Amino acid sequence: MTPPKPVPVTAPTAVPGPRPLPLHLALQTLLWLSSRAALPSLSDGSLNWRPEIAAAAQALTSDLAGVDPEAFARALDAEALRRAGAFADGIARYRRFPRPERPPEPPVVWRQGSTRLFDYAAAGRGRRRTGGRAVLVVPSLINRAYILDLSPQRSLMRHLAAAGFHPYLVDWGTPGETEKDFTLTDYIVGRLTAALAFVTGASRRPVAVVGYCMGGLLALALAGRRPDDVNALALLATPWDFHAAHAAQRRVLEALAPSLSAMIDVLGFLPVDVLQAMFASLSPYQTAAKFRRFATLADDGEPARHFVELEDWLNDGVPLVGRVARECLFGWYVDNAPGRGLWAVAGRSVSPGEITKPALVVIPEKDHIVPPWSAAALARALPRATSWRLATGHIGMAAGTQAKSLLFEPLAAWLATV
Repeated sequence: MTPPKPVPVTAPTAVPGPRPLPLHLALQTLLWLSSRAALPSLSDGSLNWRPEIAAAAQALTSDLAGVDPEAFARALDAEALRRAGAFADGIARYRRFPRPERPPEPPVVWRQGSTRLFDYAAAGRGRRRTGGRAVLVVPSLINRAYILDLSPQRSLMRHLAAAGFHPYLVDWGTPGETEKDFTLTDYIVGRLTAALAFVTGASRRPVAVVGYCMGGLLALALAGRRPDDVNALALLATPWDFHAAHAAQRRVLEALAPSLSAMIDVLGFLPVDVLQAMFASLSPYQTAAKFRRFATLADDGEPARHFVELEDWLNDGVPLVGRVARECLFGWYVDNAPGRGLWAVAGRSVSPGEITKPALVVIPEKDHIVPPWSAAALARALPRATSWRLATGHIGMAAGTQAKSLLFEPLAAWLATV
């Protein structure tokens, strides 16, 4: 299928990123202050290093033995200032960078409340390709669906359509009045089941279901409830055992649970910036590092344009309605309900062992959002699972420079065989 041509570049609209900005700025200050505070201990050799870096720390101490402490402190201050300045330069450049408008949305063929279903079998002149095997793709509830259609060049959805499939993408949208009291059951048994019924009705046969990140858990629950309508299941960077890693972050979340619960009580939802702060805590200094790199990129190059496309998506998050936020934060991350076999939808346990259709579990090796061990637990639990490990990260798998060769093409080939 010929991808739609991008429309001309336009001036950037107001962008809030990187979100939450106060947190990222505070981290830069904290890095400088903590480094300053550690200097006396470094100088007298009393700094308590982690065992895994003890040898490197000893070598560093030896190298600094003949260095003037005051000169070293001045150099540290200068480097902290340089990094902070480069971070600020990257943010300023990101905010003024011209944006190409996104490709036109495909036709909406079904809708309930804030949820829409996009049909990617639409061709360039409004014609529709029919006869291809239907694939229902389910994204996360907390990030916009267009990460799977980021640009004409980086689009899983358009690749599947070009490969002869009939792909549909669920777009959850922003929760409104109708969704404010939703639970995961409402999304799965209500919205997702209805979307699947539309697709199976249109195709008149069972379909393949692909879930990405949190969407993989929703897709898993759907497949377990509708086994006659789903004949294959692909789960991309999907967590299952939430206690497999990130023990420190879990303890922080447990400590914050009363405050988060009170916030949800007052607001009725979990704000985007709180969610973004949680993700940032998994790799606290990654945002500053990537904005410093962005400040050095050429204005007219593909790397700079792609950075802006991804950052715009990252900063275009969706709040999580209150009851769903409780189920995910406390039921999944704190209590590990899925990994312990205790997660239920509409009173029925979600059990991977009951899904006997062919399944694919794709595990990004460099994923700091869904640790590989968490996703690998799901591969072990599915009776007919094939497991792939990709040398990429959580977002790079879906929209990175190697996404086509690492994921799009192999996934299309797998779907064609099941």
